[in-house]
Amino acid sequence: MKNPEKIKNFAIIGVGGYIAIRHLRAVKDTGNRLLASLDPCDSVGIIDSFFPESDFFVEFERFDRHIDKLRRSGIQMDYISICSPNYLHDSHIRFAMRSGADAICEKPIVLNPWNLDALNEIEKEFGKKICNILQLRLHPSIVQLKQRIDSAPKDKIHDIVLTYITSRGRWYHISWKGNQSKSGGIATNIGVHFFDMLIWIFGGVKKNVVHRLDEEKAAGYLELENARIKWFLSLDYNDIPQEIKNKGMRTYRSITVDNKEIEFSGGFTDLHTESYKRILEGDHFPLMEAKPSIETVYTIRNSEPLGKKGDYHPFGFK
Repeated sequence: MKNPEKIKNFAIIGVGGYIAIRHLRAVKDTGNRLLASLDPCDSVGIIDSFFPESDFFVEFERFDRHIDKLRRSGIQMDYISICSPNYLHDSHIRFAMRSGADAICEKPIVLNPWNLDALNEIEKEFGKKICNILQLRLHPSIVQLKQRIDSAPKDKIHDIVLTYITSRGRWYHISWKGNQSKSGGIATNIGVHFFDMLIWIFGGVKKNVVHRLDEEKAAGYLELENARIKWFLSLDYNDIPQEIKNKGMRTYRSITVDNKEIEFSGGFTDLHTESYKRILEGDHFPLMEAKPSIETVYTIRNSEPLGKKGDYHPFGFK
């Protein structure tokens, strides 16, 4: 049993969201407690499976007041986990700082590169930490790939094909995720963690070309210090290879490095818990670690697509 003095106090913003269950499980699995949570949607019965005693709010103002009352009564929030829509991350991180808590934030941590610069100043001002969730960096297959690339000749340029198709229903475009001003669009919403992973392994961006960009699909060419990457992202079920459909699956992930497939179809469910363990041990991915990937997706969504020109992904114009 965990020493009561080492139990940390958590709050979660956006507890009704898709990814929040992984944060709930991570808080529970690391032996800590959730004191309060917030979501404008009240379909949050999942909390009962983890922290039924947690206070819950549907209005930010009441949540804010509650956190402040706890602090004034001597109960300090150690961490505020942020699972809210992408465009609100910046504001909710600032709230965590003002509340005297470290922030743990889902990807993308912000939508615009300059938001990171401002948050960097606020982090210094309050003396608290802003922790990225960059869970792909912890995936065993990705860690092995980085080790292999790090041991390769430094001047070797690797050829990579990234394909990620995660089919979504009509609800997606009605929700905030379908609003580019709120989600950042497809490259930001479903692609940023892949771009972060690739930049982490293969080095900084030298060239960023977009061949296709619309509400459901994006494709382009990314040249890094040690890699040439053709990438394709899609929300369209029709893009999934037939052999994957035959298995009843609606998601397809593929990364080939020098024509060799990197197997990482599984092993995702525990990565948030591993992220929390590291954060609690003081080994977190700091705020500015996210800047290269945030700059990359910002450039993508503000680019003029070239169409069928240059070195484009074979799925890009099926």
